[in-house]
Amino acid sequence: MRSQDYGRDILSARQPKKIPEVVAEPGTVAEDPASGFCGAVVGFEPGAVALEDRHGRRRVFPLVPAGFLVDGAPVTLVRPAAPAPAAPTRSASGSVRVRGLRARTARESRIWVEGVHDAELVEAVWGHDLRVEGVVVEPLSGIDHLAARVAEFGTGPGRRLGVLVDHLVTGSKESRLVADLDDEQVMVTGHPYVDIWQAVRPSALGIPAWPQVPRGVDWKTGVCAALGWGDPADGWRRVRAAARGFRDLEPPLVGAVERLIDFVTDPQG
Repeated sequence: MRSQDYGRDILSARQPKKIPEVVAEPGTVAEDPASGFCGAVVGFEPGAVALEDRHGRRRVFPLVPAGFLVDGAPVTLVRPAAPAPAAPTRSASGSVRVRGLRARTARESRIWVEGVHDAELVEAVWGHDLRVEGVVVEPLSGIDHLAARVAEFGTGPGRRLGVLVDHLVTGSKESRLVADLDDEQVMVTGHPYVDIWQAVRPSALGIPAWPQVPRGVDWKTGVCAALGWGDPADGWRRVRAAARGFRDLEPPLVGAVERLIDFVTDPQG
């Protein structure tokens, strides 16, 4: 017969009951068993939690192990984890967005572009950067009189000009107009496209490619006719809406604008 003295392991010990942890989210109802005070979590102090009962009375209790009852069962209240710091957000140009931005006073330096559409597109993608840097973009209504406009502006240290030119390719009218400019305070750069519209990627507009427009036909009018976009005002609304960020633009335009911003904001200039 087995002896009753050896019916169980005399070396085993009863495991203590594990007290669960409960995250003290705002509104969690907990009771302090010592005082009987019951209320909802409304805040924290170092090492303590504040409870508020249904009469609006508040009391603060230390956050100790098994220090509270929730739904009648003992628990250890713990503070919620601190939220992770927000990842830096990006502007439409891809730069880190400055929170709480207040535009700085405008610099004397300027960026000139050929037309209103050019200015609107640059503002749409680089507007945040331009306000951070205090750079004003001005449309010229063409560059036929660029040299005279530069002379009228009067460049100098801290008063630079960056000029963005459409269709700036060898042998073009535009390249001839800027060839005679010789001023270290002026940077002229541009892109190879006939018009700023064409610097928006076709994929952003949902078209396979920009259509070929016959010589002698106004380019914007020809594009709108080929694509069924109505008149150029209707076409521009489509193009402008499609350009939500730098990824919607062709690299030559992105590079040109970035160089101009760097040039007019160079502290050595």
